[in-house]
Amino acid sequence: MRKPFVAGNWKMYTTSASAVELTAGIVKGLGSEDRVTVAVCPPFPYLSLVAGVLRGSPIALGAQNMHPERQGPFTGEVSSAMLLDAGCRYVMLGHSERRHKLRESDAFINQKVRMAMTMGLQAILCIGETLEERERNQTETVLDRQVRSGLSQVHKEDFKNLVLAYEPVWAIGTGCNATPDQAQQACALIRQIIAELYGENPAQEIPIQYGGSVKPENARSLMSQPDVDGALVGGACLIVEQFLAIIRAALPG
Repeated sequence: MRKPFVAGNWKMYTTSASAVELTAGIVKGLGSEDRVTVAVCPPFPYLSLVAGVLRGSPIALGAQNMHPERQGPFTGEVSSAMLLDAGCRYVMLGHSERRHKLRESDAFINQKVRMAMTMGLQAILCIGETLEERERNQTETVLDRQVRSGLSQVHKEDFKNLVLAYEPVWAIGTGCNATPDQAQQACALIRQIIAELYGENPAQEIPIQYGGSVKPENARSLMSQPDVDGALVGGACLIVEQFLAIIRAALPG
């Protein structure tokens, strides 16, 4: 049985003071609960600060992005080695805001995925269609392309370092989340594509999150779907009680 995984994407929010306060609140509220894998992904400047607050807790540290090269003359970028040095276990890659606002290509995202895995980071590969693509009945085509390109040259032995996150672009920051049926259909399709590429066993083992306007009110109905293994949470993860409520909604039973 796949263990639920809830991650919080803080995006470009918080200050050093609020990052510490938020992290401490989550750590205190979660306690020793380990039936759900939990990660927080703060902005780069606060990674080491948050890592210190997380020390000794079951909560993992994640980053929101990375460059595919180990090092080099890439002004403003952050490498996988730097993330590991800061204490990161996870890194989000291919988030829709980077695909659609910063024009990152499928090929560039694939380079990042492969480097993250090579370095031992857990890659959270984000995929999802725009509203226009959904209205044109292109959801399956888009997801198929993004999964296949994102995992190009990735071997099933590397799946221990891989999480997939279905995040429909039309549901991110809009307050309009996918219905449980829509989330299930998309995550089941993603699992089917993985099975075609790598076989049924890897497909059944890989965690697939849903992301897009996840709130305490809809979290349980979304995460109770058979192929939805948790949530990639945006705005609600910045409020301690809301994030804890979503984590509790992922608990089995």
